[in-house]
Amino acid sequence: MKVSAQVSEPVFPFADGIFPAGCPSRTVLDHVTSKWGVLILVALSEGPQRWSDLRRRAEGISEKMLAQTLKTLEGDGFVRRDAQPIIPPRVDYSLSASGHDLASLMLPLVAWIAEHADGIVNPRPGSADSGPASKAVRS
Repeated sequence: MKVSAQVSEPVFPFADGIFPAGCPSRTVLDHVTSKWGVLILVALSEGPQRWSDLRRRAEGISEKMLAQTLKTLEGDGFVRRDAQPIIPPRVDYSLSASGHDLASLMLPLVAWIAEHADGIVNPRPGSADSGPASKAVRS
């Protein structure tokens, strides 16, 4: 048996740009892949929504986390905030053009997770994905 010493090319040649600790892409990854960031982006991919709609949609999110997440995503340019000067005040949130681009890339991942989450979290005994070896691979 011969072992090759060849180093393969990275799957994503730009990936080295995301690994350094000070890389701005790590900050963006943190914002958009946080639990609440993903859920808010997915909810807004369905169309503009008000604060109360988003709060109901992302069950378990606190007012503070919703405000912080929306502010962060707005600051990153993914979410638009449209405050209408009426009484009572009305604020609608929607995705910007870059938010739509991002959501279109995230939705297939979220769909895959939704389809497979139960089997990952609760593997059936005897399945190919159960047992200590498969858990060690996943961690």
